[in-house]
This record gives sequence, C-alpha cells and structure tokens, in this order.
Amino acid sequence: MSTPDPHLPTIHLRPPRNWINDPNGLTFHDGHYHVFFQHNPHGPDHTGIHWGHHRSADLVTWEELPVALAPTPGGDDADGCFSGNAVSAGDRMLAFYSAYRTDRWWQPIATAESRDSGLTWHKHPGLVIPTPPEGTSMYRDPYVWRQGDRWRMLVGASLTGERGAALLYESPDLADWWYRGPFFADVPHAGGWTGWECPQYATFGDRGVLVVSLWDAVAGPRSTRVYVGGEQDGRFTPAGHRPLDHGPDFYAPALLHAPDGRWLLWGWSWEARDRQWSREAGWAGVLTVPRELSLAEDGTVHQAPAAEVLGYRGRKVVHATDWSTAADLGPVGTAFDLTARVRPRSDAPCGVRLETGDGEHLDIVVDPVAGELVVDRDHASLDPRARPGRYRVPLSARSDSVDFRVIVDGSIVELFLDSGEALTLRCYPTGPAPWRLRTFGGPDHIVDVWELDAGGRRTAVDHDELHTKAS
Repeated sequence: MSTPDPHLPTIHLRPPRNWINDPNGLTFHDGHYHVFFQHNPHGPDHTGIHWGHHRSADLVTWEELPVALAPTPGGDDADGCFSGNAVSAGDRMLAFYSAYRTDRWWQPIATAESRDSGLTWHKHPGLVIPTPPEGTSMYRDPYVWRQGDRWRMLVGASLTGERGAALLYESPDLADWWYRGPFFADVPHAGGWTGWECPQYATFGDRGVLVVSLWDAVAGPRSTRVYVGGEQDGRFTPAGHRPLDHGPDFYAPALLHAPDGRWLLWGWSWEARDRQWSREAGWAGVLTVPRELSLAEDGTVHQAPAAEVLGYRGRKVVHATDWSTAADLGPVGTAFDLTARVRPRSDAPCGVRLETGDGEHLDIVVDPVAGELVVDRDHASLDPRARPGRYRVPLSARSDSVDFRVIVDGSIVELFLDSGEALTLRCYPTGPAPWRLRTFGGPDHIVDVWELDAGGRRTAVDHDELHTKAS
C-alpha cells in the first residue's frame, strides 16, 4: 500500500494526477459552476494540453467530468488546446480557446460547443479569428463576456515596442467578430515583461477591473497585475496598477460572474520545486480556492476566500488568546484554515510559526516598523529542490491590529489580509506530519484553527447560511 503524498492538496481543485495549469472557461450554466483548466492527462509536464473539467452546484461538492477539449492531430490545435474561456448562451455552452501549433508564433482563436451541459463537446470548423492584427508580436488567450446587447472579447497580446496589451473584439452573435483596437496597452517596461496573457475584465457599475498576467519572452510567466479604471468608446483608462497577489506562486487567474452578482476568481499555483521531484510525485500544479473579488470605494481591489470555502471547515483544533511571548499551540494537521488577530505591543515583530519535528518552519510575521507582513519559507523544507524566499504584503496604517486568514492544504498556502491583499506560495516540508503551531511576540492576540475536511466535497452546504457565518 502506497504512502499518501503529504504535499498533495485535498480540497483544492486539481485532477488526481498529472499536470494542471491555467483555469479556463469559468461559467455558470444549467445550475452548475463549471471550472475548466489546462491539463495534460498523460503526465506531470506542460505538453499535449487538453481542457480538464470539474463542475459543482455549490462550490463545495465537485464532480470531475470527462476531458472537454483535446488536440486534433493535424488540426489547428494539433499541439494543444490552450487558454481561453466559456460562456453560457441559452441551451449551449461555447468555449473560446487558443489553438496552439509549434509552427506559428500566434495562437488563433478557435471555438467548441456543448449542448449537454458540458459532458460532450464539438469543435466548430475553421477559426473564429485566424490571424492577429498588424503590429502584434504575441497573441493568445481570449476572454469573452456579455455586455448589454453585444458580446465582447479580449485577447492577450504584445504590440510593437514590447507593450503589453489587451485587444478588443465585439460580436452580435458569438460567430462574427470585428476588431475594435487595443482596449488598453501599457507603456514599455524595461526588464519587466514583453506581453500579456489571460486578460480578464470585471465591471463594478461604471468602473472596471482589468486583470492581466505578465509574460516575458525569455523568462516566461512572471506575475499578475490588476488595473482599475473606466471605459469610454472601447478604450480602458486606468488610474494605475498593482500586484493582484503578492506571492511567488500565483498566475493566470480567471474570473466568473456568479448568478448572485459576485465576481469569483480562481488562479493557478505552480510548483515551487525541482521538476524531477514533480515527475517522481506524478503531479504538478493546483488551482487556488475560489476567491471573491470586490472593489472598494477608494478603488482598492479586495480578495477573500469565497464564503463557500467555510464548508470545508471541520473540527476546531485551536482557540488561543492572550498567549505568552512564545506559546506552543499544538498540532494542526496538514490541511487547515487559520484566522488570527495580531496586535503588536511594541516595535518587535510578532506572528505565528508552522513547524515540523525536524526543525523546518514557515513564518508569518507582522513587522510594525516596516509596515508589512512577511511570509518566510527559507526554512520550510530540508529538501534543496524546494525554492526558498521571503515575501511581503503591505499593511494598512488605519488599525492597531492585523487580521489575516491562512488556508494551508498540503503544499499550498494562501494568505488573506482583512485589507483585501492576498499572497500565495508553495512549500514542501519533509519532516513528519502534521504541522505544529507556535506563536511569538507577546499577548493580546487571537488565533483559531479548523481542520479542513476533504469529506466536505460530499456535503451540500446552504449558501445563505455560509454568508451569515462569514459576516
């Protein structure tokens, strides 16, 4: 009997084995949330990309469905059905995706259709958009949405001069599309990025939020940025941009406009370990928990776990208040949901430490002098094939306490501050499970920890009840 892999997440979406990357095709259709994703069903490497598929009626109980899209030998997508999205249109679901072939630099836009709620898919002949407009040097990843009486599409691109851009198309019927021009193109960034992937767009009244993933021709995927602004005559004008996630292991997020009006977001968290280690494990990549994306009056983008994620909470294993300078709060397992309120009483750092019996530890530190929260994984794994690093999130200056939530599931760690900031990273302790929780830095703090119950996947959860608990 094989030993369970302690680094394999249990509540986060991913197929049982092999490769996963970008979330795709997020849509609500026929009473279900549908999450598609880039997937190699034959191994833990980024090759031969298909579209995997899960669906759920409540964002807690998930059903794995057959692969939705597969490359067609000799076809326009012979080397991969790459990123895109899907829409619900009457009794149909339509998927728009990047048709990948190694013999061309751009990825034309293809489409496929399902009339049985996503169980089977049929590709449309030809290409929706076969060639990119002049002046582009990168072109891929359509995002389609309904706005008023028309359908709109953004495509990630790079314009002459290495300017990341989202290009805008419009259609009355999802079949015939015309090019409107760049929706927004940023100025060149020396040493930063050369193009944009996976553009996503959410509207909040008369304001819009544009999310783009930064891609470099040499280094590949880099990070994700969010722009907030307004649109006029098919042109988006932002007030500025900032990181969507402050961690090193978050990329290519995708949006879903839920029927209750919320904007939900899933991201891809790649591996932060040696590729050979992933091959030995037989899997690579995971999707984040669903997050609710909102926009504050001051233009700040907020992220928090969707209320439904509370449905995975099981037994409470820690409730601690007013601990001493250093306290051992006991074991917390390998999958748990932690909330903390930290009130620094001096200029000294304070926070929590997760550690194993072998001296490995992951530190979450509130630094009141620097005005930031630091997540330090330099000593989180004794295996040299795991990446180290220290990552920072700015703190709000408006409160004397810091509230944060940390979801740990196997090797993925997602941290959310009450200010709306988020940080995602991966770590791979080799010591004996479970993690043990320690605190440091003085009294007047509160920590609660719940086990994450994988059995929650099989339990229906009342949506209104969860929102009541979350508030």
